[in-house]
Amino acid sequence: MVTTPSRTPSRSTPSSARSSLTGPLASEEEREQALRDYKVTIEYKHLKQHAPGGVYLVPSMDDLRHFYGVIFVRRGPFTNGIFKFQIRLPEQYNDVNQHPKITFSSYVYNPHVDEKTGELDVTAAYPRWDPHRHYLVTALTYLKKIFYVKHFGEDAKANIEAKELSESDPDAYRQKVDHCVRESQKEVFVNDPGCTARFTEESIHHQVLRDLLKRQISDPSQVNKQVVVNIVDKASKV
Repeated sequence: MVTTPSRTPSRSTPSSARSSLTGPLASEEEREQALRDYKVTIEYKHLKQHAPGGVYLVPSMDDLRHFYGVIFVRRGPFTNGIFKFQIRLPEQYNDVNQHPKITFSSYVYNPHVDEKTGELDVTAAYPRWDPHRHYLVTALTYLKKIFYVKHFGEDAKANIEAKELSESDPDAYRQKVDHCVRESQKEVFVNDPGCTARFTEESIHHQVLRDLLKRQISDPSQVNKQVVVNIVDKASKV
């Protein structure tokens, strides 16, 4: 089961960003930074409804520009892989050429990912990052795409060995891909320190909760928050 925090990061919120923009003592630089902060929160709000299927992103609790994510790969060479990653945005994010940095915590054998550092080569896909055209959802769409590509172009240069192997010996390449998929599954319950998208092994509470939900909710369209809260409360007392 994957769990996420019940509150948003405390460092900065849209309302605090707006107040920073209008404060009488704010310098021009502070106002510009507050505007960047505000844009990040707007991007994340948009992302919650428009994230690519199978990709989930949760903000850090103490840094507006730090996110924890996971992708569940449903088909293609990496089928059944569960790959965790982190996104860090530079302070000047929302300026030109301020690319997001995406680093996989899980081991990923892919020509678009540096095998040693786990970093996704975002600049290969977007040499010029344009804040008017490129957003968090843009980066996540690219992240998802690399797991479904079967033939790699010249832009796949983060792991040259993987690219060459995919061309010279597809079977050997597939074996390495299968290995990294198995590793991702084995390490699914290993959570990074401070991670806000945490995986926990199923307990008796989860089983009871699932059974209660099945028995007491016959029509999902009629469910309200209080009904769910009551069911969760019952499961937690088992």
